Amino acid sequence: MSIEPRNDFGRGPAPSRNVFGEPLQSCSTAPVTGFFRNGCCDTSVQDVGSHTVCIVATDAFLVFSKSRGNDLSTPMPDYDFPGLKAGDRWCLCAPRWQEAFEAGQAPRVVLRATHQGALQFCSLDDLKRHAVDLA
Repeated sequence: MSIEPRNDFGRGPAPSRNVFGEPLQSCSTAPVTGFFRNGCCDTSVQDVGSHTVCIVATDAFLVFSKSRGNDLSTPMPDYDFPGLKAGDRWCLCAPRWQEAFEAGQAPRVVLRATHQGALQFCSLDDLKRHAVDLA
């Protein structure tokens, strides 16, 4: 028997947490992103790619990603995917962000919308250096 984590009120699943341990904020609903297509970088054991890093796409990153076999810029109507353009937010796989970081092509990151699960693949310091939401 599995026991579901509980929220502060003792009902339902616990809220997803961002890299700061705070409730996870929405990444994007235009285009709709996330493994569950709920606008958030939520994850689960079914999300083997760990779609946990909320990025702000750049032209350079989209070219890099396409060159690595992950074409995020070409629309795929069969999957209701409009294709990304510079400025779009998207829940990116944490290993892909790390790969882009190591190649000097990492896009900016929205930390408050990045799931804490990303920290299994990326360091918080590296993510912070690419953050758009730190004051």
